[in-house]
Amino acid sequence: MKNKSKFKIGFAAALGATLVISLYGFVNAQSVSPSVIETDSHIFTKMADGVYQITGTGKVYVMSNAMMVVGAEDVLIVDSHVTPNAANALVKSVAEVTDKPIRYLVNSHYHFDHAHGNQVFPHQVEIIGHSYTRQKLSGELGNVLTESTHLSFTEGVPALVERLKEQVAQESDPARKAQLQVSLSAQQAHMVSIKEVVPTPPNITMESELSVFQTTDQGSREIRILHLGRSHTAGDVVVYLPQEKIVFTGDMMIPFLSYMGDSFPLEWIDSLEALKNLEYDFILPGHGLPLQGTEKVSQFQGYIRDLWDKTAAMKASGLSIEDTAAQIDMRNHAGAFPQLNSIGADVRAVRRIYALLDQ
Repeated sequence: MKNKSKFKIGFAAALGATLVISLYGFVNAQSVSPSVIETDSHIFTKMADGVYQITGTGKVYVMSNAMMVVGAEDVLIVDSHVTPNAANALVKSVAEVTDKPIRYLVNSHYHFDHAHGNQVFPHQVEIIGHSYTRQKLSGELGNVLTESTHLSFTEGVPALVERLKEQVAQESDPARKAQLQVSLSAQQAHMVSIKEVVPTPPNITMESELSVFQTTDQGSREIRILHLGRSHTAGDVVVYLPQEKIVFTGDMMIPFLSYMGDSFPLEWIDSLEALKNLEYDFILPGHGLPLQGTEKVSQFQGYIRDLWDKTAAMKASGLSIEDTAAQIDMRNHAGAFPQLNSIGADVRAVRRIYALLDQ
């Protein structure tokens, strides 16, 4: 591939900030604090010079986090959100925060909430992802819009919109009513935009590692895109900034229990071990707040192993998928994952483990 002059491609703290919005003359973005910049739809939290975690304000339903890495001449974005509507808001917000053009978009994996905004990025933006992510989004392995993962998260949106309409109509408190109206408007736009999705695959693929070298005011920044092994999906990649000691993990590692319906649990444990071996100060997850250290990673490894073992034992006893999901007890992990406050597990995770055990 050609060197595009702004980036070179090769294979191979506490939050602080110095960005002053008025320096660039961006009138739409607001500096909420020295480390946070807010647009109408997005919040950019500065993690290091030129490196931002991106989350939503709630006015647009984005569903997942993203990351922005700003160089002297160009920008790299990780993940494109859940729909064209959300991605359009992201592209607009990036332009409000920096005058540097987006040069690369990285997909952490193929799931809809991280990659279904790909189609709206300008044509000159190169999309980078694992070869499996390309296969899934290109349709080589079937239509992602009709697979159970996508449907299980999107089929309930119309019912959610109707519930929000009822809540808005019934709410008497003006402040709460206004909040509900924002949520309703966001979900209505989301519902429409789900139908606009055209799965758009990466046009630059990798198997184990790819490095992007970004020009900065200080010289050069290496952005390492690493496939540490099959985990949340077969094509997860993390985006690692060794100089800044930051790693964006998509859904391979988040602060709470990650969806396991397309996972490879036993391999996931090994992939997380490889993650722990990276030298980082912050994990930027695909959902939720940043993480530090390895404790939460180890806790999730323990949960995965225990879920696998308990599910395998219940399967061997002759229980159905549904009965196992209803009866399995994972409350011994509630100290690390408070959502485990009752008996039962996600039936989609149990179904996946049954399928792998049958192979």
